[in-house]
Amino acid sequence: MGSLFDLLTGQTDDTPMAPGAAGRRNMLLLIQLRWLAVFGQALTIAIVHWGYGITLPLGWLLLAPAALVVLNLVSLPLVKRRKAITDGEIFTALCIDAGALTWLLYFSGGATNPFSALFVMQIVLAAVLLRRRYVWAFVLGTSAILAALTLFHQPLLLPDGADERLGLLVQGSLINFMLIAVLLAAFVSRTIRNVRARDAWMAESKQQAAEQEHIVRMGLLASGAAHELGTPLASLSVILGDWRHIPAIADDDDLATDVIQMQAEVDRCKSIVTNILMAAGAARGQAPRVMRLSQFLAEVVQEWRERGQGQMKVQVLGPSPHDPHIIADEAFRQVLSALIDNASEADAGSLSLNAVADSEQIILSFLDDGPGIPQDILSKLGQPYQSTKGRAGAGLGLFLLVNTMRTLGGEVVASNRREGGASVQLRLPTEALAPK
Repeated sequence: MGSLFDLLTGQTDDTPMAPGAAGRRNMLLLIQLRWLAVFGQALTIAIVHWGYGITLPLGWLLLAPAALVVLNLVSLPLVKRRKAITDGEIFTALCIDAGALTWLLYFSGGATNPFSALFVMQIVLAAVLLRRRYVWAFVLGTSAILAALTLFHQPLLLPDGADERLGLLVQGSLINFMLIAVLLAAFVSRTIRNVRARDAWMAESKQQAAEQEHIVRMGLLASGAAHELGTPLASLSVILGDWRHIPAIADDDDLATDVIQMQAEVDRCKSIVTNILMAAGAARGQAPRVMRLSQFLAEVVQEWRERGQGQMKVQVLGPSPHDPHIIADEAFRQVLSALIDNASEADAGSLSLNAVADSEQIILSFLDDGPGIPQDILSKLGQPYQSTKGRAGAGLGLFLLVNTMRTLGGEVVASNRREGGASVQLRLPTEALAPK
């Protein structure tokens, strides 16, 4: 059963999924269950009619499995083409199955038929698959149907000499119990797995929404701070420009050098402020820069080297087999630079940036020879303020990295290497950075 279900759904794990996608898997599960029901109904009718010699209205009874076959043949390709199925559609499918069972019971003894207990299995499926209001509607409907079957049905005429209480009915009850037990064990566990995957998706969505709100607040704070810093930095730049023309400073080589270095640092601060505003979307009217991926990575590494924040050796390998044109996204540039900073601050002696790119995907692997990433940080990758640096506000680098990659439709995979050091791999679709 498991292989057939996996073939139908195309998924065998508990990967989080949207409610509609989980509904699609559950609908495929109901279709599979309906095929088994058709086989079981036809087999039961044949055994009872020809095996036990009980006369049944075969023409009327066989209408139910025939209708279910037609329903499956029509609905299976439709469900496979769709990406989402609603609770209302699953409720309708369960009602159709209950209607088919009602039809069969009406012509075979009504509520006295041992197989009337199959309504219990359908109620269990409804309770697992549907929201509460649908479940109670289904419970009330099936209860009303079973009550009606006690009054309105075609009697099941047993052959002479049959022990109605301890013979055929006991056998029917036993077969019915085994059937319900097997179906519940085989299918309800799978529906519960689908529900758990849906719940995991909803929990992940809530977590992402909270993280996005956190990022928005950080962006507003950074943008406001950048605007406030713009004025004093401009004033400092003007003052330093005036100092360079003062004879006492111009004639003193040491002072002149200090002023030049101060001017370079102010210019760097202004560049950082500009990048913050661009990342926050405040700087507009500038055409996006388009360059080769290799050029973009070389610029990131060169800018890190020029800052002179560490002696770590950084090597860029690739990209291969292609070197696509990309938009030089400033937010992406910053998180790449932050990854290099993290490796340097972890006392890594060297870092290898391996780039692989083709028409569909870009993979950037950061491999260092440092002490590796602590397990408590790995287990909470992407959560804010998870850091070993021991200072206030630390731990935002990986948080921003994960969320930037998520925004670009990519993912981050971090681990520790067997030979020592850390491995951080960024995977994103090529079209996420492709020029429009």
